[in-house]
Amino acid sequence: MASRLASRLSVVVPSATLAINARAQELRAQGVDVISFGAGEPDFDTPTAIRAAGIRAIEDGRTRYTPVSGIPELRAAIAEQSTRDRAVPATAAMVTVSVGAKGALFNLALALYEPGDEVLIPAPYWVSYPEQVRLLGATPVFLPSTLDAGWKCSPEELARALTPRTKAVLLCSPSNPTGAAYTRAELNALAQVLRPHDCWILADEIYGRLVYDGFEQVSLLTVAPDLLARLVVIDGASKSYAMTGWRVGWSIAPAPLARALDTVQGQGPTSAATMAQYATLEALRIDDAELAPMRALFQARRDRLVAGLRALPGVRCALPEGAFYAFPEIRGWLGRSTPSGLTLSDDLQVTRWLLDEAHVAVVPGSAFGAPGHLRLSYAVGSAAIDEALARLGRAVATLV
Repeated sequence: MASRLASRLSVVVPSATLAINARAQELRAQGVDVISFGAGEPDFDTPTAIRAAGIRAIEDGRTRYTPVSGIPELRAAIAEQSTRDRAVPATAAMVTVSVGAKGALFNLALALYEPGDEVLIPAPYWVSYPEQVRLLGATPVFLPSTLDAGWKCSPEELARALTPRTKAVLLCSPSNPTGAAYTRAELNALAQVLRPHDCWILADEIYGRLVYDGFEQVSLLTVAPDLLARLVVIDGASKSYAMTGWRVGWSIAPAPLARALDTVQGQGPTSAATMAQYATLEALRIDDAELAPMRALFQARRDRLVAGLRALPGVRCALPEGAFYAFPEIRGWLGRSTPSGLTLSDDLQVTRWLLDEAHVAVVPGSAFGAPGHLRLSYAVGSAAIDEALARLGRAVATLV
């Protein structure tokens, strides 16, 4: 009896990428040059001023516990930035600094979800969204979208899915894995549907500063400030400031929910690492113009990768508005055979074949609720993108 694991673990779907990652590591151990498009993090170093602030915090002896929801200065700075960017007043009391944005989402899951609840999740989705819902005994309900629909959930689809059991709606814009981002008008249309329904609205805006071609990034909170009492913004330092390993994220929630999140976090990780919080405080002082070179490089890589993917036979790919992912449809490859006689039946089989044949590691779209697609991160250098595209082209040319 004592050796049994909790039954809740049985509902978590194993990662579809584990076999791919294991095989990639095996090939690298054999000396094979594998180009990986799997990374969900910037490939840049954390800016110097931010690193220096973290080192300074350590040297100044800031190595002890902080308040559960974060140091007051950081919470105030987050509230100030949100007020400026989203044009809706936020206070430090609404902010819970967490161990990454993923930690913020898990805090919310613990505070909100119960058996019998439904959580609406537009698909394709980030892999942890439904698993966090299932771990708490609630049910994820997916709202599928398509490449032709711009990878966006329509107001009509949202209206049909909302029921009295809907506890929350989780919206990520720009999206992981598609890079699609909602316009002001599209968000307003979704808000119109949500207003009559008594449910929480979770807006994951972790990629909000990584948008391209002059796209106007707008928060759902900005277009629907009247939903403030049940709308939560999730954000963090990881993507915008190349700080993934520092593990600092946050939620901005109505004060009663923020107090509940403080209770939840107090019985879990307690707080984000002290020196990482001081480094993040420095990050929020950086002028947005200083991040422009990183965005420009991401945009150039995006253009390079998407153009190359579109040039491959049997591939369709949208041009993402934000984040750093391309999400091509590769259904044109399915049903075709490799020189060894293997018939490619699904996207997972395609990823294995590409790894073994082209030595290019990608993530299958089925992991994100979108079979027949692949996710490629362009958080890799331009030379690697060019070489990978050449390898993919040679591999696809062998299919019959």
